[in-house]
Amino acid sequence: MKFTRRANANWKGTGMEGKGTISTQSTTLDNAQLSFKTRFEQGVGTNPEELIAAAHSGCFTMQLSFLLSEAGFVPEDLDTTAKVTFEDGTITLIALELTGKVPGISEEDFQQTAQKAKEICPISKLLNTEITLSVTLN
Repeated sequence: MKFTRRANANWKGTGMEGKGTISTQSTTLDNAQLSFKTRFEQGVGTNPEELIAAAHSGCFTMQLSFLLSEAGFVPEDLDTTAKVTFEDGTITLIALELTGKVPGISEEDFQQTAQKAKEICPISKLLNTEITLSVTLN
């Protein structure tokens, strides 16, 4: 399977005073606001680090679902939070926090499957930073 997805960013002005927008092919983001405040403070809009967290949590969780299904398990609920740490101009850490409810799976099998999902998730493979994973099975 091969496909291409696209997004577009537009920026006007300086880094601190300027502002921009970002849009995605699906229009889920449609001229979403970008600015210094949305990235480095608490302004309304989005930022690259938040978008990376969204992409990583979504990719990892879907990958885990596929692996669990291949092993004969049907997850009732998989919830992943990705926390992206930005420090001195670099993303230094992504902490994935997973909570899952998967009937019939052992704690050990769930941990191992989650680790494998972290390793083979396309977004994990793309990122050049430390990625940690904490797992809770309910």
